[in-house]
Amino acid sequence: MSKIYRPRRSCLAVPGSSAKMLKKAQGLAADQVFLDLEDSVAPNAKEQARGNIVEALVHGDWTGKTRVVRVNDADTKWAFEDVQHIVKGAGRHLDCIMLPKVEDVSHLHWLDVLLTQLERSLGLPEGGIGIEAQIEGPSGLSQVEQIAAASRRTETIIFGPGDFMAAMQMPVLTIGASAAGHDPFDGVLLSIAVAARKYGLQAIDGPFALIHDIEGYRRTADRAAAFGFDGKWVLHPGQIEAANEVFSPRQEDYDKAELILDAYAYYTSEDGGSLGAVMLGNEMIDEASRKIALVNAEKGRRLSMKRTTAFEPPQR
Repeated sequence: MSKIYRPRRSCLAVPGSSAKMLKKAQGLAADQVFLDLEDSVAPNAKEQARGNIVEALVHGDWTGKTRVVRVNDADTKWAFEDVQHIVKGAGRHLDCIMLPKVEDVSHLHWLDVLLTQLERSLGLPEGGIGIEAQIEGPSGLSQVEQIAAASRRTETIIFGPGDFMAAMQMPVLTIGASAAGHDPFDGVLLSIAVAARKYGLQAIDGPFALIHDIEGYRRTADRAAAFGFDGKWVLHPGQIEAANEVFSPRQEDYDKAELILDAYAYYTSEDGGSLGAVMLGNEMIDEASRKIALVNAEKGRRLSMKRTTAFEPPQR
């Protein structure tokens, strides 16, 4: 099934317990905001945070942003009431529910059924609220393909490095950072990316906790982008610009993608000789080149990028 496309280059975490931060987030340039009820909210503040989030979603201005609420994980005492309260209070102003610590397919099935029941009882479009599934442990990673396929609502698979590092007993104390000399996250990112693409989902990288180390943030974003990820979490407004830049095509790459599409369309036509593989400058292009170019061109088109070069058929 074709998934709804929602921009997620930069996914800003906003504690639901802070009315001030909920207000400020509305004016920031993040593609997505997720209003948090989980790790950033103390147990005795969760009930108040639910009310803050409903108020912010219903009365705030989130124009142009993907609106997500991260509830507590399915095995906690808060999860059921989190989902009920948010959907009943602000279901018409909500794009997705993010479910953390997805360790088993049953977690997604539970949320899917609960959302369907709420939508029916509230007269909301059935299936209208999407799911974002967060992989944070070895059990979830070992089932990532089944999790990706578990619900038609699922729009993204998210890597949560903090809990994953703890579960794997990694000797690093900064969330999202790698050990010196190697990157143990490479295999994790590849597994998530493959599962996401197989089922038409977006892949999102988790946070980098050194919020003022923008170059460090950029390095981890570049790493995720190299595996085809669509975006990354943002913990501080200073990280937003880097995320939006890294997960957008460079102008020269967008131009080249559109050039390849035009050139391939021409050379495979009768006017161009109906050729299947040709040279474009110093590079051979064929059907595989067209597919790669189309992915990059569509990313630029969604951002309303304007090309600065044009294909000119050879003179005959």
